[in-house]
Amino acid sequence: MKKTVITVVGKDTVGIIAKVCTFLADNQVNILDISQTIVQDYFNMMMIVDSNNATKPFGELSDELYKLGEDIGVQIKMQSEEIFNSMHRI
Repeated sequence: MKKTVITVVGKDTVGIIAKVCTFLADNQVNILDISQTIVQDYFNMMMIVDSNNATKPFGELSDELYKLGEDIGVQIKMQSEEIFNSMHRI
């Protein structure tokens, strides 16, 4: 399994989760876990996904998610689980 961490942060608007999840489903990326919160008007979501069967290479998916984020007014980042864990290790 190729686990990937996706984070979404920005002003809350209708349809953020739907658009991100639709993009992932269209690209055969399976959502394993998802957590989202809204603090005042700010949306924060973290997803753990399995990108093993993705229809596109990691870099292309990451770039397209970034562009999707720009289109809907949020920041979307995609990182491999290994890199995420290394960056957040104390």
